[in-house]
Amino acid sequence: MPTVSRWWRSRSAPQRLDLYTRWSFYGYLAMLPLLALAVLGAAAGPAPRGPLTLFLAGSVVAAAGGIVVTRSGLAAHRRGDELPRGPVLAAFIAAGVTAAAGVWAFSSDGQELNAAVPWSVALPLGMVLTACSTAWTTRQLSPHAITIGVLSGFASFLAGSPAAAAAAQGGALAVAALGVVLAFRFSVWVLDVVVEMDRTRGVQVQLAVAEERLRFARDLHDVMGRNLSAIAVKSQLAGELVRRSRPEAADEVADIHRIAEESLREVREVVRGYRSTDLTSELAGARSVLRAAGVACTVQGEDDAGALPEPVQAALGWVVREAVTNVLRHSAAAECGIVLARGGGEVRLRVTNDGVPAESAGSAVPGSGLAGLRERLAGAGGSLDTARDGDRFCLTATLPDGGVA
Repeated sequence: MPTVSRWWRSRSAPQRLDLYTRWSFYGYLAMLPLLALAVLGAAAGPAPRGPLTLFLAGSVVAAAGGIVVTRSGLAAHRRGDELPRGPVLAAFIAAGVTAAAGVWAFSSDGQELNAAVPWSVALPLGMVLTACSTAWTTRQLSPHAITIGVLSGFASFLAGSPAAAAAAQGGALAVAALGVVLAFRFSVWVLDVVVEMDRTRGVQVQLAVAEERLRFARDLHDVMGRNLSAIAVKSQLAGELVRRSRPEAADEVADIHRIAEESLREVREVVRGYRSTDLTSELAGARSVLRAAGVACTVQGEDDAGALPEPVQAALGWVVREAVTNVLRHSAAAECGIVLARGGGEVRLRVTNDGVPAESAGSAVPGSGLAGLRERLAGAGGSLDTARDGDRFCLTATLPDGGVA
């Protein structure tokens, strides 16, 4: 049992929903032979052995055909292709033969008002139509469901039911068939939504990284573009003045040196602003990003973040960034908790999340991001510890309260 539980936890949310949807179809289709026996029990009298045997055997074949159609339909739907005609045609032929055998068996020997007749038609055909809902749209499914109702009502009429009763039975079975196939069609739609949300979540992470790169490039361009243009123009002017042996050349060279020093200072400020971290803002940003990605996030101790020394905030800010990135990229987390605590001359930042795949839990190869954090914190006199408990992952960063050594 623990092995099954670990295997289930190792699946992502789309994979779990895919398994649930797939086996819902399989389980429903596998019930066809049992429902055929239930139809036999509802018959008004004994049925001929030959047609009855064909009806029961046909229900098994139709169920197997429906399962094949389900597999083909889900695969085709994932690729964006149409449902293969071969398996569908074979499954409907098997269902049609089963329905004909049921009408033959339950309407023979003058049995009248036999309730088993319309069900013997609607069940096998409706089951196969349900399998087709993996790839067919509602517009395609609706006419087929109505046709099943018409055939069921007509079979009931042939078995001796009055026209009004046969029509009522056919209408009721048409509505029932349409309701069942649309319910299964809805489950496929939900699977599509979850897969698309998972894909969107990955795109959000990539866009966040790209946006940060663009911001840094824009700031660097704004700082360097004007100064480098001035240096280029003044260099040309200084060169011309030197060729003419003019004393103003020294002033231009000194001005170039001043602009270069100023550019270097501004670039350092840009880089320092990019690397330095307001821990309070980092925690708020982490909460916002995680919640936008569908991960419930709680932050404790946020009020103490602003009181920490700037070097400590910078180091812990990198921890928050890396931890959130790992949660988004390497887990299927539903919740994440961040706890900041001070005491005993230390500052401790703890980030926990669930949704860690089982296969990664046994990995002994540390990620480059965590290795870089460990080196950064070690240089600051701190440490980084990681631990796993089932599908939960805990990252703990510890630093001296006084800042970087």
